[in-house]
Amino acid sequence: MKYPTILVCLFFSVCFSLSAQEATTTKKPLVGSSSESIVNSTANSKNHQTLLAVMRATDLEELLDQSGPFTVFAPSDRAFENLSGKSVKDLLDPKNKKELKDLLTYHIVAGYISASKILKAMCRGKGKATFTTVQGDTITATMKGIDIVLTDSFGNKATIVVADSNQKNGVIHEIDSVILPGKI
Repeated sequence: MKYPTILVCLFFSVCFSLSAQEATTTKKPLVGSSSESIVNSTANSKNHQTLLAVMRATDLEELLDQSGPFTVFAPSDRAFENLSGKSVKDLLDPKNKKELKDLLTYHIVAGYISASKILKAMCRGKGKATFTTVQGDTITATMKGIDIVLTDSFGNKATIVVADSNQKNGVIHEIDSVILPGKI
């Protein structure tokens, strides 16, 4: 009975690999290369200016520019616009710095976790993998079709839309929603 699980994992790995190759050739990935830092790539991206503002407002810009490796699940500007509850402008208010830092660090995992490593962890976890964020809580990765979906503790979901933007201090995966460490 182990063969079906192995075949399913192999199938998802091949499908995701092909999907990721197609995504990086048909969609413009987060600007950057393995010679740039996470912060520099974010700064050069036209779709991640809100994320850059959050990095700066939380004083994590220097850490994400030098240290690592980190895996960043990077919400696009559109994802931040669709954030329910407080507006981004409210979150960027200096009095909300701790809340904003919790939000940002909930999108960061220590270490280099490529999409293939996420898939392998899901295969070992029978379709589910959890990762502890720098903030201290966990996010859960599952599959929906050929997409990797992240779920926060409140059931909010974000799909990885562009995977494996390699940086000199980690990897960035663009996601289509903001995941939350708590109620905001």
